[in-house]
Amino acid sequence: KAWAEVPESVDLVMFWWHKAALLLREGRIRAFGFITTNSLTQKNCRRVLEYHLGAAANPLSLAFAVPDHPWVDSSEGAAVRIAMTVGQRGRLPGRLLRVAGETTDADGAARVDLTFFQGAINPDLTVGVDLTTALPLKANAGLCSPGVKLHGAGFIVAPEEARSLGLGRITGLERHLRHYRNGRDLAGKSRGVMVIDLFGLTAQEVRDRFPEGYQWVLERVKPERDLNNRATYAQNWWIFGEPRKDLRPALDGLTRFIATVETSKHRFFVFLGQEILPDNMLVNFGLPDGFFLGVLSSLIHVTWSLAAGGRQGVGNDPRYTKSRCFDTFPFPDCDEAARASIRELAEKLDATRKQRQALHPGLTLTDLYNVVEKLRTGETLNAKDRSTNEQGLAEVVLQLHQELDRAVLAAYGWPQDLPEQDVLGRLLALNKQRRAEEQAGLVRWLRPEFQSPNEVPGGPATAATQGALDLVQEGELEAPTPGPVARGSKQPWPETVPQQILAVRERLATLAARATAEQVAAGFKGRRSDRVFELLETLVVLGQATRLTDGYQLVME
Repeated sequence: KAWAEVPESVDLVMFWWHKAALLLREGRIRAFGFITTNSLTQKNCRRVLEYHLGAAANPLSLAFAVPDHPWVDSSEGAAVRIAMTVGQRGRLPGRLLRVAGETTDADGAARVDLTFFQGAINPDLTVGVDLTTALPLKANAGLCSPGVKLHGAGFIVAPEEARSLGLGRITGLERHLRHYRNGRDLAGKSRGVMVIDLFGLTAQEVRDRFPEGYQWVLERVKPERDLNNRATYAQNWWIFGEPRKDLRPALDGLTRFIATVETSKHRFFVFLGQEILPDNMLVNFGLPDGFFLGVLSSLIHVTWSLAAGGRQGVGNDPRYTKSRCFDTFPFPDCDEAARASIRELAEKLDATRKQRQALHPGLTLTDLYNVVEKLRTGETLNAKDRSTNEQGLAEVVLQLHQELDRAVLAAYGWPQDLPEQDVLGRLLALNKQRRAEEQAGLVRWLRPEFQSPNEVPGGPATAATQGALDLVQEGELEAPTPGPVARGSKQPWPETVPQQILAVRERLATLAARATAEQVAAGFKGRRSDRVFELLETLVVLGQATRLTDGYQLVME
C-alpha cells in the first residue's frame, strides 16, 4: 500500500529496486546495484524496470546487467539462478553479460563462460530488439490458456480405479473421467492417469448421478480443501481450484488441440486429442489446424518465444508465457497454397513423433530433442544419442523442422537465412503494424468462426474499417479539433479510432520538436498515456512519426 506504483505480485526485492531507482532519479545517490532472482526479467517484476527506464523525466538506464547466472551456496547446498543489475542516470549504453557455458567444481561452485554485449539494455535484460514493446493482438485472443489446476491430488485416479468408480458402467460418467496429462507426461514418460472433472455440476448432482465418484472426492479431496485459506476452494471442494472456464469454450467441439510444456528445456508443440484434459503446466491452444502447429513449431516462433518468455528454475529452462509469447505473436497472413505446405509438414512432424513413440514406449520427447539439437549444431553423438536417433528418427525430425522453417519464412515473404535479431525485428514491426490495423477495425482472426462468429470476412464492416485505415495512411481524414491546445485547457477525446490517431498527430505537431507519450496525453481529457503511446506507435508504423530515444517526432512532408 505504501508503494502503489509497484505491482503486488512482484518479488519482494523489487520494492527495494524501485526505492533505489527513485533515489537515483532524484539525484540523491550516484548509482545502485542489486542481486535478485532471475525472475527479474519476467512480466510482473519487469514492469518496475519499465517504469523507470521509460520515464519521461529523469529516466535511468542499466550500466551493467547479467540476466541469468548460477548461485550456489556450497555450505547449505542451495542452488538458484540470479540476475544482477546496476542503475545509472540518463539514457546511456550499458554492458550486458550472458552465460555462454558453465561447469560445476567438486565443491558445487559454478564456473561460467561469459559473452559480452554493449548497447542500450532493455527492461528484459537484452540488447537489441526490445520485445517488451510488443503488445497483445486481438487476432490471438481467447485461444490460449494454461490447463486446469487441481488443488487436490485426490482428483487423480488410475484407469482401474476409474472403472471401479463406474467408468463404462454409469452413463455420462465418461464426460467426467478424463485422461490427464501434465508437463512431465508430455516431455517424458506418461503416467497414463485419469482425472475426475466435475466442473459444471453441483455437489447434489454429483451425489445423485455418480455416487461412487462423489464419495471418492469427499474422502480424498474435501479434507484438504477444508484447510484451504481461500473460501471458494473450501466451498466448491468437488471442483478443481482453477477449472479454466476460459479454456473450455476454446476446446469445445474440437477433435484435437495444440499443447506445449510451460517450462521446458526444448520448445516443442504437439497435438493432443480432445479426450485429454491438460494440467496447468501445459500451455494449450484451441487451434486444430496443422497450419498453426507448423508456425508455432518453426524456428521463427521458437526464436520469438525464447526471447520474450524468459527462463525459470535451477535448470534455467525456457518458460512459455502466454501473454508475451503467444498473445503478441503475429502469424503470417498468407495464401492457401502456403498454408497447405506448412500444414502438410506439420502433420508429418506430429505423426512421425507419435509413431516412433508408439514403437518405442521408452522414447521421450526430451531425449529426442536433445539429439535433434545436437544434430542441428553438429555435436558428436554418444552411444545413448545414437540409440535415440535410431528409435526417434531424429535426423528426419530435424529435416522436417528445417523444411518448416523455410516454408514459414516464405509465408511471411521474408528472405531465408535471416539472422535472429532480424527475425525478431521483423516480427516486432509486424506486431505494431497489426496493432495499427486492429485499432482501425481490421482484425485478422486466427479462428474467426469461434472468436468473431458474427463477423463476415470481407463483408461491409471489414471493408469500412480497412477504408478508414487507408484514409489515415493517406492523410485524407480531417482531424476532429485542429490547432494548438491552449495552456491549461484539454481537448475532448474523439470517439473513433481514425480520429483518435489524427488528434494525437495534431497534438504532436503543436508541441516542441519532440514529445513523450505523457506530454501528448496531457492535452486530452481523461486519457491515459498508455493509450496515447499505442497511437503514437501507430503513427510510426504509418510513417507519420519517428520514434526517438526520448520521445516522438512528427515526420514533416
